[in-house]
Amino acid sequence: MKKKLTYRDAGVDIEKAETSLSKAKKLITESHNPRVLKDIGAFGGFYEIPVEDYKKPVLISSTDGVGTKLKVAVLMNRHNTVGQDLVNHCINDIAVCGATPLFFLDYFGCGKLDEKIFAEIIEGLATACKAAQLPLIGGETAEMPDLYQANDYDLVGTIVGIVEKENIIDGSNIQEGDMILGIASNGLHTNGYSLARKVLFPKYNPDQYIEDLNSELGNELLKIHLNYYPIIEDISKQFPLKGMAHITGGGLYKNTIRIIPEGLMPDFKWRSWSVPPLFDLIQEVGNVPEKDMRQTFNLGIGLVIILDEIYTTSLLKYSKKFDHAFYLVGEIIPAKS
Repeated sequence: MKKKLTYRDAGVDIEKAETSLSKAKKLITESHNPRVLKDIGAFGGFYEIPVEDYKKPVLISSTDGVGTKLKVAVLMNRHNTVGQDLVNHCINDIAVCGATPLFFLDYFGCGKLDEKIFAEIIEGLATACKAAQLPLIGGETAEMPDLYQANDYDLVGTIVGIVEKENIIDGSNIQEGDMILGIASNGLHTNGYSLARKVLFPKYNPDQYIEDLNSELGNELLKIHLNYYPIIEDISKQFPLKGMAHITGGGLYKNTIRIIPEGLMPDFKWRSWSVPPLFDLIQEVGNVPEKDMRQTFNLGIGLVIILDEIYTTSLLKYSKKFDHAFYLVGEIIPAKS
């Protein structure tokens, strides 16, 4: 008689996944608002678009992940921050276009579902969504033992936002002489971890205290990616912003050039701002060339704002109300042939 083989025998425990999701339901629903339509549709999240608030509403969406920062979370056995990283990263990606976030969805894939780790992931997602008043309305949990190693997992998010068509901020009216302001990051955010890990972990343990950082290395690497939406929402009502760039993979130049009209380029005054010591540690320990530092890391600037020079002094003065430092980091010049 042939031995029976079940899905659980193959490494996928559907009941465990369903139990884990059931336990997380309260955290997820706490992020909801009245526009989330509940108890209908088993195959998607339903959200009522506030069309009455817009003349020509445009939906803006983005999908991203946390990258190999997840490896640090696994090493530290701390998983309640990476969900916050993901939500905040995605919010920033659409906020720089002038969008108001509407709702969020996530994907969690793993080799073997660990209920404790999964609960921490959901806690992070729900915490960030609730703080941002952003409903978490759906997602996917996938246990795939032949694709992921047992302790590994992946985390991806999709965000949808809305903006009045005439209020889209796309950089199209940026001109020569416009100023570039940068808002401070608190570290790597969610980019450059493959290089950072390659450089730092052969020399340091994740739980090792490093005097130059005034912190354990793992704590520094797991600092939560900042959510700039509250700042963007505030200053965009006070100043005519021409363009914004979320500084992610590719660094300052490659992310900013994406919104600059043809014939122009950003001219950065490199290191004219306060650079967190973590970046200097990476460069020193790994003997990383300055070019690689600039195109891999944010180097202490998480968001770039471009506006007419006449508003620069006023915005810098206005920025004192925020917790994050603003810097004058460059200007727009003619592109070099």
